[in-house]
Amino acid sequence: MGSKAYNGPCPVPRNRNSVNGVATEREREKTMLHLPGKISLSILPPLEPRISPHSSLHEDPISSLAPSPLLHPPKKPRHPPSSKNPPIAACLHAHKASSPRIHAPPSKFATFRGHPFSGKSAKPAGRDEIWLKMREQAVIDSSREPILSGYYREAILSHDTLETALANHLSIKLVVSSIPRAALFDAFHGVLVDDGEIMDAVREDLRAFLERDPACVSYAHCFLNFKGFLAIQSHRVAHKLWSQGRDLLALLIQNRVSEIFSVDIHPGARVGRGILLDHATGVVVGETAVIGNNVSILHNVTLGGTGKASGDRHPKIGDGVLIGAETCILGNIRIGEGAKIGAGSVVLKDVPPRTTAVGNPARLVGGNENPVRLDTMPSLTMDHTSHISDWSDYVI
Repeated sequence: MGSKAYNGPCPVPRNRNSVNGVATEREREKTMLHLPGKISLSILPPLEPRISPHSSLHEDPISSLAPSPLLHPPKKPRHPPSSKNPPIAACLHAHKASSPRIHAPPSKFATFRGHPFSGKSAKPAGRDEIWLKMREQAVIDSSREPILSGYYREAILSHDTLETALANHLSIKLVVSSIPRAALFDAFHGVLVDDGEIMDAVREDLRAFLERDPACVSYAHCFLNFKGFLAIQSHRVAHKLWSQGRDLLALLIQNRVSEIFSVDIHPGARVGRGILLDHATGVVVGETAVIGNNVSILHNVTLGGTGKASGDRHPKIGDGVLIGAETCILGNIRIGEGAKIGAGSVVLKDVPPRTTAVGNPARLVGGNENPVRLDTMPSLTMDHTSHISDWSDYVI
């Protein structure tokens, strides 16, 4: 007697999700794969790997290169989330030249609106675009240099948000042997998720590096490799903790940033958004210093005091200021908006807005009575040398 073809669905094994041996509709949807021709296959759902927050890229080099299943982390992760599939980009083979960088023309001098220390700021338009662009860049970079694919997945592609990726990256960089990395991750992640103003500033900093530093080739490049960017973001978290009375953890972060990045910013210092720390090595910022918005600072710059006196004793840097390398600005003095400080200068007195100060001790280009006025924002143009020929004592 011939057998009759069976066109119905395959039976589902009995399990704790079934009722009287009959699979629930949800269970059937999970375990049935319907194919053309009235044929159904029973499949098992993929297993979700558990990733320890203490895991490292060197523990499992093979799995780090293999495709990862899509995971759904909890709403409030208590450890760095596990990886998920990176998006498949149509332009996977694209070269850097295929997406040219756009350089904005030098901005005319204007006062920046808003201040990071007063009130809430509105979310910038398209605030997620930077994160999406960074992920796209990470996919392209991974295809160009496969040996780095695990690194890019761990640092960028395994995360759903910029907040989580940044907290994970900083906790790896600043980890202390006696403190679980998961605890450090939680501290960073909690601040970044709870304070939208900090994340707005993070995105403005990313833009600042890409637009003002010709050595920065992409958001992903800046995020992964620019210690000036990472030092500033670490300080943002430390400053928030400092303001919450968690001074011990804030000071530990300051110390680790100094050890790892050679950047020493006291957690009490107040820093605006759109900050560029170019090269960053040797930058020192004191406790009562204030740095405005869209400021560019080169390496080995000190914003310090003049002695051991306590109280308000450090410089106040206005919006749009450019500070050249090896510069010392000492004392509770004001550097006006849009001013430029030449490399190697020692500044001990106030500098008026839109002027250039050069030398040791620093003097205004054009003299105190009629200083040369700048008509562009020096921190955006990154012009270190214009008007130097107007300095009467300049000799070579």
